[in-house]
Amino acid sequence: MRGFLKPAIRPIPTETQTAFQAFSRGRRSKLARLAHTTLVKADQWARGEGVTSDVATALEAALGARKKK
Repeated sequence: MRGFLKPAIRPIPTETQTAFQAFSRGRRSKLARLAHTTLVKADQWARGEGVTSDVATALEAALGARKKK
């Protein structure tokens, strides 16, 4: 049995997070630099793991700015 009296929780990433995962490592690092965070935290956000809300909003804004071009 997996866990005691708890179901297994699977994070479901949003479409912006899956779009971020599709980029190459160089592109992801540039977007992380634009969001003033590290690549590690940006990848954690893309997987749906817990990061602070300011990092998440900064990464979404960086992705939104890239799509407008």
